Amino acid sequence: MIHSMTGYGKSVLQLPTKKITIELKSLNSKNLDLNARMPSIYREKELAIRKLLAKKLERGKIDFSIYVETTAEDTSTQINVPVVKQYINQLKKVVDGDDMDLLKMAVRFPDALNTIREEIDETEWQLILTEIHTAIENLTSYRLSEGKVLEQDFNNRIVTIADLLEQVIAMDPDRIDGVRERLTKGIEELKEKYDENRFEQELVYYIEKFDITEEKVRLKNHLDYFAESLNSKDSNGKKLGFISQEMGREINTIGSKSNYAPMQQLVVQMKDELEKIKEQLLNVL
Repeated sequence: MIHSMTGYGKSVLQLPTKKITIELKSLNSKNLDLNARMPSIYREKELAIRKLLAKKLERGKIDFSIYVETTAEDTSTQINVPVVKQYINQLKKVVDGDDMDLLKMAVRFPDALNTIREEIDETEWQLILTEIHTAIENLTSYRLSEGKVLEQDFNNRIVTIADLLEQVIAMDPDRIDGVRERLTKGIEELKEKYDENRFEQELVYYIEKFDITEEKVRLKNHLDYFAESLNSKDSNGKKLGFISQEMGREINTIGSKSNYAPMQQLVVQMKDELEKIKEQLLNVL
């Protein structure tokens, strides 16, 4: 069962004082290209998160984000009460004004507010980690769903190439007869005496150069192997890519050896189907 590298996963954790959202986005890439965005409080966990994502998602261009929405009841910034009171007392000696106006002025001065450095609560982090796993599972499900669409497309195109190959096999005898006829006619038009035995030997040698029996057999084997690999337990886009390259090599050889317009037209159609397969393979995990 193949998986697409395109996917999206999301999970939301609602805590008493904050709402935490985990998002995962994935696009195709030859290797793992991971970009992580998160509040500074969670930076010490980034390496562990990267290892987890690399193990679970394998490859692709991955964007991982943690968003935190904090409620008004929970804040890391607090008023430095003794300092603010001292500022107000000093301001009273300089200007006249009510306490509210002086307070507005005082809180703007240095050290009026203290920002407390937050530490990760391990109990809270375990809840977040659970939601990260959930987001990964959601993205994996998305990839699997997209992979089923790709798999159906691949199967259809493999069947099309196989049908075209059968047409090539069916017309091959006519192609060989045509080659023999053209060569014989060419010799006869020369109106020169020739050794018929020698001519037959040369004819056999010439026709063998255009023989595509091995290419037909190998291409059929590659098509079967590609279909078999699609149904394997693990998704392996690179393996399918290698098989498609071998398929292309055999199709190109058939085209170069055919020397027969109707067969070359079939080869062009096979190449077109194979190119579409290769384009889609870039998105297979």
